[in-house]
Amino acid sequence: MSKIDVAGRPAVFLDRDGTINVEKNYLHRIVDFQFIVGSLEAIKELNRSGYLVLVVTNQSGVARGYFSLQDVEALHQHLAQRLTAAGAHVDGFYVCPHHPTAGEGALRCVCTCRKGEPGLLLQAAREHGIDLSRSFMIGDKEADIEAGEKAGCSSLLVLTGYGKETAQTLASQRAKTFADLKEAADYICRQSV
Repeated sequence: MSKIDVAGRPAVFLDRDGTINVEKNYLHRIVDFQFIVGSLEAIKELNRSGYLVLVVTNQSGVARGYFSLQDVEALHQHLAQRLTAAGAHVDGFYVCPHHPTAGEGALRCVCTCRKGEPGLLLQAAREHGIDLSRSFMIGDKEADIEAGEKAGCSSLLVLTGYGKETAQTLASQRAKTFADLKEAADYICRQSV
């Protein structure tokens, strides 16, 4: 039974690379995908507590021509299948394939969906009826913290991926910091009691 009322539902937005899975440069091959220890359990815990769980990810490798959106979708299918096998799930995947200066064609552009802009979070909020003021954004980069703040969420920094480097910047001190996604999820679930 969920502890959270469905009207104006709160969500937890998760960065993907370096937050859920081990950071690998321009990850797009399923064979290279590896969950960070505890992240499966963290997502399962958030599910049990009644939070919507949404992945919001910048994938500029698409704009750069390193891989396709179909590759990203295949990786997300794999991630979803692994979660399902562990008794957990993600309620949606939101991807920014753009880059402001790299690549060619329509994907080389300044957009509102590339984190630190809030576009992906705002889109998810519209589509899922999310109360952003009761929601959280978790990530390992400054852009994740900024996107959450601009969307009106509480932003949490994890020290996995690029998190240790991010934690050394002055701006990151405006976000609570946690060792990993599991520790951040434990904190969030304690708030909903």
